[in-house]
Amino acid sequence: MSVNLLEVSHVSKSFGEVKALRGVNFYVQQNECVGLLGDNGAGKSTLIKIITGYHRPDPGGRIFFQGQPIEHLTVARARQMGIEAVYQEKALADQQALWRNVFMGREIATRLGVLDIRRMREETRRLMVERMGFTSAITPETMVRTMSGGERQGVAIVRALYFQAELIILDEPTMGLSVSETQKALDFIRGIKTAGKSCIFIDHNVFHVYPVVDRIVILDRGRVAGEFLRDRVTLDGLTQKLRLIAQRGSLNDFPVA
Repeated sequence: MSVNLLEVSHVSKSFGEVKALRGVNFYVQQNECVGLLGDNGAGKSTLIKIITGYHRPDPGGRIFFQGQPIEHLTVARARQMGIEAVYQEKALADQQALWRNVFMGREIATRLGVLDIRRMREETRRLMVERMGFTSAITPETMVRTMSGGERQGVAIVRALYFQAELIILDEPTMGLSVSETQKALDFIRGIKTAGKSCIFIDHNVFHVYPVVDRIVILDRGRVAGEFLRDRVTLDGLTQKLRLIAQRGSLNDFPVA
């Protein structure tokens, strides 16, 4: 029996009198892309901050990674284990060159401890051609501010893959993108599975999530309100279930389909 890459068991989180999460059970399998849907305030951001070590769950909740229980998870430890989060609004540094963004915080050094700028530029060029599919119009010296939103998302995703991330968390990666740029970002997300890794695709737009995920989990007011395998539910059917969940907020009406 295969072990889930990530498992969150009976996780709750309160901020004073506000209960952001209520007994959430959530998992991601090896080489699986999971769509995490929910309106604002549903608990998506809180759940992700727990998975990435930014928040600790209330007593009683547990986190497992590759079958091992994780106690006192921190942001640094989550990254060491292979959990990377890509946040739409700050995925890259606009005023820096592409190669600096790829290696920011993880610079390659020579044996003498000096930054190996030549190697970082060469590695960036290789990644651009082999993994990003960029044309010669974009070079390692290209300033990120001149790149489109879809291209920036691609760089952030490929950077995570380059540094051996096992689980990439994408926080509304298509927000504010045009139709063509959205498609480009979705293509990069498909590349995560091609690379044999897993991802969590967070959004409130089912039309963006549905085409690229294996499973959809819906949060509503801090609870898991529905879970569906994409190949067993149509987009129209899923949209109808989302409407019903918004009306009822039910936990049990829609088990994994």
